[in-house]
Amino acid sequence: MDTEQIKILLERYNQGSCSPEEAAIVDQWFENINRHQSTYIEEKELDRELDQIKSQLNQHIQPAPQVRRMNARYWYAAAAAAVLIAAGLFWFNQSPNTHPATGTIPAPLAAHESNRVIRNGFVEISTLKGHKESIVLEDGSTMELNAGSKVRYPEHFGDSSRTIFLEEGEAFFNVAADPRRRFVVNAGELATTALGTSFNIRAYASEQKVVVALVSGKVKVDQLNSNHLANTSSLILLPSEQLSYDRVSLSLVKSIFNKPEEITGWQQGYLIFKDAPYNEVVTGIENRYGVTVMNESDKKEWNYNGSFKNENLNEVMDIISLAKSLSYTIKNDTVYLQNKN
Repeated sequence: MDTEQIKILLERYNQGSCSPEEAAIVDQWFENINRHQSTYIEEKELDRELDQIKSQLNQHIQPAPQVRRMNARYWYAAAAAAVLIAAGLFWFNQSPNTHPATGTIPAPLAAHESNRVIRNGFVEISTLKGHKESIVLEDGSTMELNAGSKVRYPEHFGDSSRTIFLEEGEAFFNVAADPRRRFVVNAGELATTALGTSFNIRAYASEQKVVVALVSGKVKVDQLNSNHLANTSSLILLPSEQLSYDRVSLSLVKSIFNKPEEITGWQQGYLIFKDAPYNEVVTGIENRYGVTVMNESDKKEWNYNGSFKNENLNEVMDIISLAKSLSYTIKNDTVYLQNKN
């Protein structure tokens, strides 16, 4: 729904000519504006946008002397709805008969729900969907393991190196300084070496890219060959830089991220999508809510921008489905994406 469609709907609402279903949608907008807090828009910028949208609505939507008129609260809420919807944060249900209710707002990802085994001198930890794990290593380094991830590391580090194998998923590392021993994380086709730093690595098998993002300190990243040996010159990352390796094109691209929460927000329970491809969106939803997403639509490749914190599964699916002109149903723990009728 674009801004012009929003104006038309609000105009019909103001004139009392909405259908009961449309009126319910607008009412839901108003109720949800103050209930959700899931955007990184700066407060001053949001206020400025709200004033602009409110002014536009006043110019284009003339109140008619009929049944329903919006009071000042509704005008502000309408402006807020327009801003938030335009930003990709659409907080309402499209069709009560299509989408099953999910009830209460979900809690953040539960901790300590993992499988931990010791095999051949290595500790192996894997997390289930919907759960994460905090790990303290023997050298004092810490590791936050995201949902749907698997890591392997020695019970005891050697005298010259501390090597971690992120075999699947995403993890954030806060490395204890130890000049005598390198701290190396092997993830996918990349090896990341650090001495006293904090960084995030995302390497889900279902996604096309492996991404290393540096929050503080400095890291060295090497591309590995099939024998897990470095086969290219090293790339150095400084704070707020990230390196993306494309598993298809085999290309490496360095870029900058503006805010650390764009990288580490998952630790606080955020779902953050920044021009995220379809597979990344699905991985995030599956890990956050412990579900499986099946795409039965003919839209297989798309990107999405948006962020979520306290929304339940239905609200997230409402927002994304509206933005991508899709519909969905939920059966047990499976979400089915379908073409919009």
